Amino acid sequence: MIDTKPLIAIDLGTSNSLVGIFENGQSRLINNPYGMKTTPSAIALDEQGQILIGQAALELRSRGKEVLTSFKRLMGTSKRLKLGQQSFSAVELSSLILKSLKEDVEQTLQCEVEDAVITVPAYFNDIQRQATISAAELAGLKVSRLINEPTAAALAYGLGQTQDSCFLIFDLGGGTFDVSIVELFDGITEVRASAGDNYLGGDDFVQLLMKQYWKQHATIFGYTENTIPFDIETALRARAQHSLHVLSKEPKTDLIFKWEDKEATLEITQEEFTVWAEPLLLRLRRPLERALRDARVLPQQVDQIIMVGGATRIPVVRKLVTKLFGRFPSTSVQPDEAIVRGACVQAGLKAKDVSLKEIVLTDVCPFSLGIAVGNDEQFSPILERNIVIPASKVNTYTAMNKGQREIIVKIYQGEHRLCKENIFLGELNVPLPPNNDYLSIEVRFSYNPNGILEVDIEIPNTGERLQKVIVNHQNVMSTQQIEQARQQLQELKIHPRDTLMNKSLLLRAERLFSEYTGDLRLQIGERTQQFNYILNLQDPRQIREAQQHFEAFLNEVEDLSLFEEY
Repeated sequence: MIDTKPLIAIDLGTSNSLVGIFENGQSRLINNPYGMKTTPSAIALDEQGQILIGQAALELRSRGKEVLTSFKRLMGTSKRLKLGQQSFSAVELSSLILKSLKEDVEQTLQCEVEDAVITVPAYFNDIQRQATISAAELAGLKVSRLINEPTAAALAYGLGQTQDSCFLIFDLGGGTFDVSIVELFDGITEVRASAGDNYLGGDDFVQLLMKQYWKQHATIFGYTENTIPFDIETALRARAQHSLHVLSKEPKTDLIFKWEDKEATLEITQEEFTVWAEPLLLRLRRPLERALRDARVLPQQVDQIIMVGGATRIPVVRKLVTKLFGRFPSTSVQPDEAIVRGACVQAGLKAKDVSLKEIVLTDVCPFSLGIAVGNDEQFSPILERNIVIPASKVNTYTAMNKGQREIIVKIYQGEHRLCKENIFLGELNVPLPPNNDYLSIEVRFSYNPNGILEVDIEIPNTGERLQKVIVNHQNVMSTQQIEQARQQLQELKIHPRDTLMNKSLLLRAERLFSEYTGDLRLQIGERTQQFNYILNLQDPRQIREAQQHFEAFLNEVEDLSLFEEY
């Protein structure tokens, strides 16, 4: 047990999330109830109506049950996802993951936790960052700092580096893609440029396999190519995810899917998958080129390419990077853990850990921020993309008409010449005094290290000032809404943390039982019955031993299934 409340670090991922702390001069990752560092960002309901979080939730997917995943992609939107008789926003679902991670730390360290450093995609806009802060508040956490994911990875890699170098962080997670050009010199870690795509990740490659499978085999299951029931889609996604993992290690695999009394197989080779993935690979290439161009760096000037995120294990992705740079990317950083380890370093910096006193970090705003001007609402940038933050800049604008009584300042994020093609962040109505003659206003944008935009407007002729922290009130929760949502979430029946491992093993056994026939199926049934018997005895020592034996048996079964696929 420790005396002070630690500042924790969280990688809140689209597919998986991790949590850690910085202690004794290094990052320490915290295990979840399954003894794993990685917690799937998945939520489901069991048959008793209890909320399952993480691996136990994923086990239900192969049975076609409702399992909510990839909700990080909906952060900052008003869309709600249904689970049972209730619906949840992405903020509320993310808060359940954050609360679970918080409890893992408290259980491990035997102390309360209040403050956190949380990672976000570099290309998250202001609304999405505010939504992340709201999710943390719902989970009982105060955000000490939001840090861009590739910047966190740069910290993880740069820690202990002494020589000057330029490297590229290629961060492809489950649902988002970021790339950053980073330089190390004189103890300074400087982000030169960032670019990305908030709607591109490993999930899209899984979706690609599902689309190809269903295109060829929909009629076998009694449907057309454009029609797929929700329960079948959910179960098929689990099999496609498995096939993608196998394809990351082997030259070919079979996507075998069974539903009720029907079954079909799709053989997939690396060559075929590369052809299918061409549109996705093109989307990966564009942010790469933009980041290099903005940083004024040539590909040959990059000393190392660091691959971050689980989706970077996909061979076609690695081949793309190798081809573009003419050399293999570095594998010195564990893809799944690099971001959270960097966030741990940032937590150490915030806590003024003595071992990190010489580390200096500079970051950039990865997108342009500006306002709409003219009747056709053209985009007028105030802060250009990849400006070093914190940043503050003022531009002067003049009323279009003599005697104009107000100016509506509409704030946008993006790179397109027309505002309608960019992301709307909010607006301010600026009242003007009567009898004015083409009055001017000064608009100042200030962008802080948490990625939150503040807008200050001054009318020089009158000295009047208006200020606003940009929040899209439609999609970001107010203080009252956060408190109301917190009370509703507290009423949820969440499966007890200390029995999650048992629940997960039983669900896993049920899944494997449904996948096999013959003697192996009989063995799975017998072992499940034995494990249930031990659980009913309620002897902690016997349960721990039974857990280990039952898990080892299920691992053997799944290893056998992998062998049989080839």
